Amino acid sequence: MDYSGVIAGKRTRFADLEDIIGRPNFYDDAKKAGDMLREHRSLQNLLTSWDSFEKTQVELAESRVMAKSQEDKEFAEMAAAEIPMLEQRLVDLEKAIQESILPPDPLEGRDIILEIRAGTGGDEASLFAADLLRMYSRFAEGRGWKLESLDTSPSEVGGFKEVIVKISGEDVYRVMKYESGVHRVQRVPATEAQGRIHTSAATVAVMPEAEEVDFELKSDEVRIEVCRSSGAGGQGVNTTDSAVQVLHIPTGTIVRCQDGRSQIKNKEKALSILRSRLLEKKQQEEAAKYSANRKNLIGSGGREEKIRTYNYPQNRVTDHRIELTLYNLDQFMEGRIEGILQALLASDLKERLAEAGLT
Repeated sequence: MDYSGVIAGKRTRFADLEDIIGRPNFYDDAKKAGDMLREHRSLQNLLTSWDSFEKTQVELAESRVMAKSQEDKEFAEMAAAEIPMLEQRLVDLEKAIQESILPPDPLEGRDIILEIRAGTGGDEASLFAADLLRMYSRFAEGRGWKLESLDTSPSEVGGFKEVIVKISGEDVYRVMKYESGVHRVQRVPATEAQGRIHTSAATVAVMPEAEEVDFELKSDEVRIEVCRSSGAGGQGVNTTDSAVQVLHIPTGTIVRCQDGRSQIKNKEKALSILRSRLLEKKQQEEAAKYSANRKNLIGSGGREEKIRTYNYPQNRVTDHRIELTLYNLDQFMEGRIEGILQALLASDLKERLAEAGLT
């Protein structure tokens, strides 16, 4: 496809941003300045990729001509050997260009609040929730991301009824946003004497961390209560009124935090989770309106949507949205989940490009 018309418009916008960024009062509005700097960086990457794409097209055309030369066979062989490399470079550059041309998700650069809840399956579901947390933790560590526990509700068998963590780092939401939904596990529980395979489930919610500007929490719409912490956590947690419960009255949303040692810390965490849940609710409402005109292969990202099955006897993991099956579940549960995440990103990109008429 010819992107030259789109690129011309992007060059004009880039020049405009260069002028705006150079003005003395540019940083008067910090948020607006940050948004413009991110747009400037994105456009700069796009134009660099486009220049490389055009240069590679010329090099490829020249190599194809030289490869057919009868005068110098050795030179022709060298040119022919370069053709596959140049063709692959064009494919990679075109993908980068396509990604940059599409309007960016304004939330892509956010950190996330990750919630994992045990679903159907009792104790086995809580153990699977713990396995998912370990999987995501390993993946986060491998990418240099930071993971912070916000709230936990342990089960009696060493799993989690619910666990909430914050993951911070580069491109966290962009990479992780497709993980929301129902994750189903098929395996023989440790407590199963007959060796029968059981099916259990856990629900994952990936929410971009909301900023205060996303939602103004009015004092008359929020009720904050302090209570005594419960569960494991040591003497300091169990003997102080450090747990905080926040109720958002208009929506009935309740958040409870008790992992921190102080009321102040737990209050901050609870309000952060509340804002993120309200932002998620807003996103889901907008997605519901949009989905009336769009059949999204990746899905809505809703908590109720069954997205993946983990089959231990077959060492198999299947993502139902893109019908991708991998037989490396043992490695997958160690945090090596890049393959499926990249496939989901590629599928979503293809769909968005088609909608924008860029394929």
